[in-house]
Amino acid sequence: MRVRSVLFILLIMSLVSVGIFAQSEAAGEPAAEEIGVDTAQQLLKEVSVTRFETAGYWDARIPIDQGLISLRRFKGGPQDKEPIPGEEEAGIEAQDEYVLGAKVEFFKRGFNSFAIFPVKPLPIEGITKTISMWVVGRNYNHTLSLMLEDHFGNRAEITVGKLNFSGWKKLTVAIPTNIVQRDYHYNNQMGVKVVGFRIDTDPEEAYGTYYVYFDDMRAVTDLFGEENRAEDDMVDTW
Repeated sequence: MRVRSVLFILLIMSLVSVGIFAQSEAAGEPAAEEIGVDTAQQLLKEVSVTRFETAGYWDARIPIDQGLISLRRFKGGPQDKEPIPGEEEAGIEAQDEYVLGAKVEFFKRGFNSFAIFPVKPLPIEGITKTISMWVVGRNYNHTLSLMLEDHFGNRAEITVGKLNFSGWKKLTVAIPTNIVQRDYHYNNQMGVKVVGFRIDTDPEEAYGTYYVYFDDMRAVTDLFGEENRAEDDMVDTW
């Protein structure tokens, strides 16, 4: 009887875990309004971080014994990309014609990695909940990670996901709550900055030439603290 009871409990637990996994898969993107809720009110808004329009604003690095990397911009973009809510009503007509492409020529197989980063970090106002961008992964089993920095210089990396898909795909990652974005001592310093992203290659597929493309990085951020900041408060930047 005791063995049957244990088996029954294990069966129930497995069914529950499968249900939770199915719900997370069906949900698709993480719910920004449920991430790191630490205030009574939120003012969530989707904002543009970069549209990758200028290749000269980006740089790339790979260890010299692993390969060569080059960047170039191309006309085009994902057809399924939707405009940012509120931009058309506000009359904002930002340029959105190009994408950023990276070409990597590997010298040998192995646990290779390369990084792409802006000339200056890209700040995001408010408390960032999620960050998304469109990627062409070319169906390789490589892993994309995002590199962030807070206002005090602390850096963190977040795994965005695998690049094992063909064509354009929107990848979204939630910003975990262990990344501190607010300090109650400094009300004018909150949020994070994007300092780049890294791709770690699968050693079985890190050979020959690899192409990857990026477009339209966005963030869903809580701007309640920004909108309700006192106008006569001093700025600690001197």
